[in-house]
Amino acid sequence: MSERKPASGHPLSGWLILDKPRGLGSTQAVGAVKRALREGGYSKTKVGHGGTLDPLAEGVLPIALGEATKLAGRMLDASKIYAFTIQFGEETDTLDTEGEVVHRSDRRPPMEAVAAILPLFTGPIEQAPPVYSAIKVGGKRAYDLARAGEDVEMKTRSVTIHSLEIEGGYECDHEPSQLATSFAQPDPFNPTAPLVTANTVTLVAHVSKGTYIRSLARDIARALGTVGHVTYLRRLKAGPFLEEQAISLDKLGETAKGAPLEYLLLPLEAGLDDIPAMQLDPDSAQAVRQGRVLSGLPQTDGLYFARLEETPVALMELSGGMAKVVRGFNLPDVAE
Repeated sequence: MSERKPASGHPLSGWLILDKPRGLGSTQAVGAVKRALREGGYSKTKVGHGGTLDPLAEGVLPIALGEATKLAGRMLDASKIYAFTIQFGEETDTLDTEGEVVHRSDRRPPMEAVAAILPLFTGPIEQAPPVYSAIKVGGKRAYDLARAGEDVEMKTRSVTIHSLEIEGGYECDHEPSQLATSFAQPDPFNPTAPLVTANTVTLVAHVSKGTYIRSLARDIARALGTVGHVTYLRRLKAGPFLEEQAISLDKLGETAKGAPLEYLLLPLEAGLDDIPAMQLDPDSAQAVRQGRVLSGLPQTDGLYFARLEETPVALMELSGGMAKVVRGFNLPDVAE
């Protein structure tokens, strides 16, 4: 098979947004993209992912190609949006469906109690990561220690829950009493109202980096006087990338064998939509590509996305009118 060149004549660079299926690891997803490139006859291209998504989770997984891999690390710091289902009554050691049940409870919270308690988990919070996680404890992965039968103490960490709500919405006119929350008793504000308890609830959370949804589910269930674990987890948004932009692995494979794969690519700058642009003239662009500092700039201090017309040139940090290169991009000018 002859090597396929993109329509531009230059190596592929940009973002493929995958709708990762359940059961596939992030590294396996990267491997699937590499395989699609090979099967499509493309030249060897550097590929990376913008934030791990557990095999049991599904949804938005940004895959960086070429020069976009230089930005993959920024996706780790980006906020994410997840939809997840908590099943009440059982807590597992992994806090999801993979683990063994370690705690049980007959209590089921009223829906009003669920809705009322969510504000307590919104904003800056402290959470202990799951024991079954990749965090290192004493130089070893926590999940390796847990699988070896060792007791692992996970230190709490500060994270931010930007928003947290019941999927589809739920009206709660008042805060349920402690009895209603903990013991699923009739609502004292309206004793004649039928009590609707929940075996499961699906929530949507917009969270900061470092947030563990499994821990969030565990803590919500415990605060409601019961226990629970995650049975469904889908990432709806990662940084600027939405599930509406995501493609299936099947579509990726079909396209790679037929239509040019670059038609599925989002441009490198799609990962920089939260950073203001700085337009360069040809001389300034050449200086930046040589790693030189630009001075006498009028913009306020901060991070900028420098470009020559529509071509990304670099990420630059500006301070006191001087801009230094943070990350340069080796991309051809549009006119080339």
